[in-house]
Amino acid sequence: MTIQADPPMTPGPTLEASNLQPSLEPSLEPAIPEPSILGIARKQVLEDGVGLTESQLVEILRLPDEALPAALQLAHEVRLKHCGEDVEVEGIISIKTGGCPEDCHFCSQSGLFDSPVRGVWLDIPELVKAAKETAATGATEFCIVAAVRGPDIKLMNQIKFAIDRINEAVEINIACSLGMLTQRQVDQLAEWGVHRYNHNLETARSYFSEVVTTHSYEERLETCNMVKDAGMELCCGALIGMGESLEQRAELAAQLAALEPHEVPLNFLNPRPGTPLENQQIMDGKDALRAIAAFRLAMPRTVLRYAGGRELTLGDLGTREGLMGGINAVIVGNYLTTLGRPATADLNLLVELNMPIKELQKSL
Repeated sequence: MTIQADPPMTPGPTLEASNLQPSLEPSLEPAIPEPSILGIARKQVLEDGVGLTESQLVEILRLPDEALPAALQLAHEVRLKHCGEDVEVEGIISIKTGGCPEDCHFCSQSGLFDSPVRGVWLDIPELVKAAKETAATGATEFCIVAAVRGPDIKLMNQIKFAIDRINEAVEINIACSLGMLTQRQVDQLAEWGVHRYNHNLETARSYFSEVVTTHSYEERLETCNMVKDAGMELCCGALIGMGESLEQRAELAAQLAALEPHEVPLNFLNPRPGTPLENQQIMDGKDALRAIAAFRLAMPRTVLRYAGGRELTLGDLGTREGLMGGINAVIVGNYLTTLGRPATADLNLLVELNMPIKELQKSL
C-alpha cells in the first residue's frame, strides 16, 4: 500500500482560500461562464452515473483556477448522489517494514535504496493492540501491510495467526496488503475472512516502467483481478505527482475505472530521502484538487480515500476542500514508516463538516 507520512498539517504551499471558496460579498463583475466539460459531466456523471472518459478527464485536469470551485462542487454532488453521505475511516499498520526487494522509486521501504528505513517485523500482540486502538477511533477497517514482493509460507502463516487473534479481540473488518499473490494465496486469504485486499496500480501503464522496473504493470493487474474473482473487495490506488503528465494522470484514472475496484486510495508523492524521487517537486495543491475532482468524476460510485501525502500537498484548507470535493474515506493515525496527523484531527474535521462516519457491519 502506497502510504507516505508527512509532517503535521500546515497550509499547503500553493493553496489560497480566495481561489477555492466563493466570496459571500456581492460582486459587480460578470459571472465566469462554466466550462463546457462541467456541463457535460453534470449530465453524464451526476445524472446518468457514467464516468468521464480519458479525454474528458484531461479537460478536468486542465481547468483554470477560477473553475476549480465549480468542479469540486460538482464532484461533491456526484459523491453524495452515488455513494451517500457517509465517510469510511480506516487504520493501517505494517507487520513487516523495510527490506523490500522491489525498486518502486517512491518507496523508502525498498531494500535497494539508501533510505533511513530498515527491515522490522511487528509481533502479534502489538498488532492486536493496534487493531483495538484503531477500532477505538471509530474506524471500521484495519489493514495489515507487509513490505514484500509477495508473501512466503512463513508470512502467510503469520497473517493467519494475526487474523485469528484480532478477530478474538475486536470487532473490525480486516484488510491486507502483501504484494503480488498466487491463486492459492488469494484463495487462502478469502477463506480466512480477509474483507479487502490492497494492491495499487500506482501509476498509468504508459508511465509504469519509469517508476518500477522489478515487476510489471501486468503482474500487478493480475493480482487485482484474482482478488476480485475470489470475492474480496479490491482496494487499488494511485500515487500522483511522480513526474507523470496530466494525460498520464487521466490515463491512470481511466484504467482504475475500467478495473472497477471497490476503493481507490489517492496518494500524493511525499519525496522520501534516499529514493530516486527524493528531489521530485511537491505537487501543486490546486493540481491535487483537480485530480480529486477528476478521479471522482471518473468513478462516481467508488470509495475514494484520502491517503498519504495529503498533509504536505494540500494542508488544512486543501484537505477540507477535498472532503467537500469528492473524497468519502480517510486513513487516520500513523502511516507505514512515519507519523501521520492525529486521528482526532481528521475525526473532528468530519464532525465539523457534518459528515457521518460509516458503520460497517461485519458480515463475513
